[in-house]
Amino acid sequence: MKATYHKHILEFKRPSGTSRGILKTKETWFIVLSSGTKKGIGECGILRTLSIDDRPDYETKLQWACDNIALGIEKLWNELIEFPSIQFGLEMAFKSLESNSPFILFPSTFTETEKSIPINGLIWMGDEAFMSAQIIDKLDQGFTCIKMKIGAIDFTTELNLLSYIRSQFSSKIIELRVDANGAFEPNEALHKLHELAKYDLHSIEQPIKQGQLEHMAALCKKTPFPIALDEELIGVYDITEKKILLETIRPQYIILKPSLIGGFKGTREWIDIAESLEIGWWITSALESNIGLNAIAQFTHTLKSHMPQGLGTGGLYTNNFVSPHIIDKGTLVYDKTLPWQVKYLN
Repeated sequence: MKATYHKHILEFKRPSGTSRGILKTKETWFIVLSSGTKKGIGECGILRTLSIDDRPDYETKLQWACDNIALGIEKLWNELIEFPSIQFGLEMAFKSLESNSPFILFPSTFTETEKSIPINGLIWMGDEAFMSAQIIDKLDQGFTCIKMKIGAIDFTTELNLLSYIRSQFSSKIIELRVDANGAFEPNEALHKLHELAKYDLHSIEQPIKQGQLEHMAALCKKTPFPIALDEELIGVYDITEKKILLETIRPQYIILKPSLIGGFKGTREWIDIAESLEIGWWITSALESNIGLNAIAQFTHTLKSHMPQGLGTGGLYTNNFVSPHIIDKGTLVYDKTLPWQVKYLN
C-alpha cells in the first residue's frame, strides 16, 4: 500500500463571517491510498485557529502517517491522538480504499437515494441586509431549521433579525438555532440568553468561550433554553476526561464535528457518553470539501438521528469537487445518478 498527501486551498465564493473573523479561503489536506488498481481518499479538514492540531508540525505528521501507513488504521489512530483531523482523514481513506467505490463509505438507503438527511440552513454573519437576504433564501429553499451565527455584529441588530423570522414563522414551522462561537462574556451571557429566549429558539451553541467549566455549568443550569457545547469538546481525548466534562457541565446538547474530535471513533465515544447522561447531540460538518462532507453525511445517516443535522451543502466554494450531493427542501440528498469529479484520484 502507498500513501501520499496533497494540500488544497478552498476558495469561498463570498467572504464568510464568524465571531472569529472573516474567512476567504479554507486550507484542507487529502490523503490518497493506493493498492494495486484501487485508490482511496480521505480529507484532513483542519480549521486554522480552531483545530487543536493547528500546529507547526502538522505537515510533518501527515508525512509520518503516509510513511507509516502499513501500521494500519487502529495503530495510526492511537499514535495521532493529538491530530484529530488526520485521524479522520485516515479513517476515511482506509474505508474508501476498502469499498467497492471510493465514495461509498457506508452503503445505505442514503447512498441509494432512497432517504435524505434533514439539515439546518446556515446564515453567515454579515451586515443586516446580507443576513436578511440569506434568511429569505433559506426559507424559499424549504428549510424548516435555520441556524444563525451571532456575536459579530450589534446584538440588537441580531435580535431584530430573529424577530423578523419569528414575525413570519412560528417555532412550529421554523426551528431556530443560534451559534455564538463563544462570543459572550460570562458576566453578560445569562442576560443575553434571556433576551434570545423571547424568540422561541431551539438552542444556542457555545455561548461563552471553552475552558470556563464553572461558568458554563452555571449557565446550563440556569439557561431559559437549551445550550449545546461545540468548541468545548475540542482537545479532550481521554474517555474519562470526556465523561467528567459532560458530568460537570451537564449541557442539554453536544455538537459533534468529526474533523475536530477524532473522526468516526472519536464521535462515537462522545455519543456513547452523552446518551448515558441523557444529553442530546447532533453532527456538524466543519467547512470540509465535498469529500469530507460525503463521509460525514454517510456516517451520520447510519446513526439514525431524526434531528436536523448541521451538514454543509458544498456550495460555499468556487473550487469544490463535483459530487452527487444536492439540497432538496431542506434536506441533503445523495443523487447516485450524478457524477464525482476528484482530480486526486486520476
